Amino acid sequence: MSLASNVSIGKKQDPVVLTDKAVAKVAELLAQETGDEVLALRVAVKPGGCSGFSYEMFFDSEVAADDVVKTYGDVRVVVDAQSAEMLTGSELDYSDGLNDAGFHISNPNASRTCGCGSSFS
Repeated sequence: MSLASNVSIGKKQDPVVLTDKAVAKVAELLAQETGDEVLALRVAVKPGGCSGFSYEMFFDSEVAADDVVKTYGDVRVVVDAQSAEMLTGSELDYSDGLNDAGFHISNPNASRTCGCGSSFS
């Protein structure tokens, strides 16, 4: 279950929606960061990986004019315009179990993914 609806009438879908577990983990990681900068979680798609493209996530203090910005509680998520097209309708989840622990992106636009789940085409 996510904090924000993935479908909007009359609007484009959000590039990536965070589940409640992902929001909680990102907020926890942001709280551990030091410095005066206001950070956001940047989610991007980069060329590379065994399937053609790979996901990239990192904390960023800069937001470009054409970035898509979505807020979930205290967590800001930033996606560049080019990545937004490839991520539209995706969901970012977090799992802390014994198997498959970490962040996972479910991308309905991916026609093929690799075994590690970090690259797609």
